[in-house]
Amino acid sequence: MRRSPAPNVPDLVPILSRGKHRSPRRGACFMEMASYLAGERWSDHPGCTHPLVASVARLVNDNTSDDNRSRLAHLIPSVVGLTTADPRADARIALRCAISALPVAPAERQNVMAVSVFASERALALLDGRHPGALEPSSVAALQSAPRAAAWAHEFVGRFHASPEEFQRSAAPHIARMAIESIVESTVPDSDERLHALLVGVIVECTAVRDGTPPETTEATTPTTTYQAAPVTATA
Repeated sequence: MRRSPAPNVPDLVPILSRGKHRSPRRGACFMEMASYLAGERWSDHPGCTHPLVASVARLVNDNTSDDNRSRLAHLIPSVVGLTTADPRADARIALRCAISALPVAPAERQNVMAVSVFASERALALLDGRHPGALEPSSVAALQSAPRAAAWAHEFVGRFHASPEEFQRSAAPHIARMAIESIVESTVPDSDERLHALLVGVIVECTAVRDGTPPETTEATTPTTTYQAAPVTATA
């Protein structure tokens, strides 16, 4: 007896590959398959998915090795219809990207990723009407993994502030790209696993904002910790 295919998944689909494809006959990337499942025109920028989620999905697709990219396919249906106009989605996605990348980022990228953690937290605080000095436990843990970068970033963000609108428009996409590049350029042997986990986390964050529910994969969603920068000893 022939087993029925999974809901919304066609019987035959192209193998996921890097880059943009003119048609399914030439292959497909993650978001092109999402456009197909949504019944939209073939595109890697479909309207069925939040723009920053789609950006992360494209970057993860293109930076995952050929041997492991097919593992991403099961996530495609979860981004179809995943849209929201709430700017908190962009801030939460950026924060998820930053805290995922900071602990493994190459030394030359740690400062910018630490700044990204603080900037994302500040954007969320402004949107939620909270004090901008409080951080989520996951953010504190990420910053503690790179204390020198965290101390530098803590001073830097005190002199530079972007509005939530500016953060959503330009900072959040930049943070996502820098985070994925940092993971790819790190020396960790499990970069594919980390990219997969990041995409899962980004989908969870956007879904939670859309549905008005706390993300299930975070330890806490209410910031309760005020970050205290550790002293940095200068090295020769």
